[in-house]
Amino acid sequence: MKIEHLKKYLVLGILFVFPIVVYLFFATGVNNFAKLPVLTKSIDTVDNWKSLNGENIKFNNQISVLCFWGDDIELRKSDGFNLNQKIYKRFYEFKDFQFVVVVSEGNQELIEKYKIELSQGVGTNLVNWKFIFGNEIQIKNLFNSLNSSDNLSELYSSSKVYIIDKEGNLRGRDDDEDNLNGRMFGYNSSSVAEINNKMVDDVKVILAEYRLALKKNNSFRIK
Repeated sequence: MKIEHLKKYLVLGILFVFPIVVYLFFATGVNNFAKLPVLTKSIDTVDNWKSLNGENIKFNNQISVLCFWGDDIELRKSDGFNLNQKIYKRFYEFKDFQFVVVVSEGNQELIEKYKIELSQGVGTNLVNWKFIFGNEIQIKNLFNSLNSSDNLSELYSSSKVYIIDKEGNLRGRDDDEDNLNGRMFGYNSSSVAEINNKMVDDVKVILAEYRLALKKNNSFRIK
């Protein structure tokens, strides 16, 4: 009898505590549920790009972290470990959250090997790491469609990564004290400090935005 009562109180405790934990998780964002600003509307799609396993990768209906590795995979490896540890590991269980990594055509074998290293390094499921492959023109066009103040290297690579919303818009900051005119288009994945101090917070904000919108829509339908 005591065990049954214990189970009952345990279930009630979980039901009471879990919503509070979820609230505190999202409430740590400095924007306090404010929307992450749209800096560029409707960037180029990647619907017809080649992927590692033949999957059709899209921005539509996904919150994406967009990375440009080009032909500079060795240099970007450490950035990948930073992102996997600080961002992906925290949020990969959200079904509408993905990483989209742009790589130059012909590097498929290198990426296969790197995925093994990445998985062993942190021990996370890499199902939402999506690698897509394009030629020079495709990569340049996609990067330019961000309309950011950042630049690609000669190897079509960048340490900057970008948050793309479910409508294919570039999200970022328009009041960042460390950037010209306050506009922060991307996050430096080589900097653990910037990932921790800015990107983690902004990913929380955009995840909260969509979940609150979904909750609101569901409440409206019930009424």
